[in-house]
Amino acid sequence: MNKQNNNLVYYYFWFIFATLKNRILTHLKYIVMSQEKTRYSESELAEFKEIILEKLKEAKEDYTLLQNSLSNGDNGTDDTGRTFNMMEDGSQTLSKEETAQLCARQEKFIQNLEHALLRIENKTYGICRVTGKLIQKERLKLVPHATLSIEAKNMQSK
Repeated sequence: MNKQNNNLVYYYFWFIFATLKNRILTHLKYIVMSQEKTRYSESELAEFKEIILEKLKEAKEDYTLLQNSLSNGDNGTDDTGRTFNMMEDGSQTLSKEETAQLCARQEKFIQNLEHALLRIENKTYGICRVTGKLIQKERLKLVPHATLSIEAKNMQSK
């Protein structure tokens, strides 16, 4: 064979090798992507459920305490002067408004925890509602009612 034919054969094999290499790499990427975790395992979901149930118990206890403090009408100033009673009544009104706001926030937190329990039952817990990827386990341990990954949360704040 002459030198020109050798170069032609070389380029032909190089082209085939490069094409096969690209196809193999594409196929390997597909395999790796298809093996990425798409949901948490049953044992992980059970672990999250324990965390949520504990937080739910604490939240309901706090909610009950807040409601009881709202319903308590005695301000303890019956035996003091009229001016002091008026100032105390104003302070008590402000305090009750703050307590009512705390109560509303606590109620929303309880609802979010209950929704997280539903997502566990549906096997959709821990999946970001924006990206569709799994929310980091560490984030869910700190904020068990989270529905957004850090990535989605950062996109939201921009």
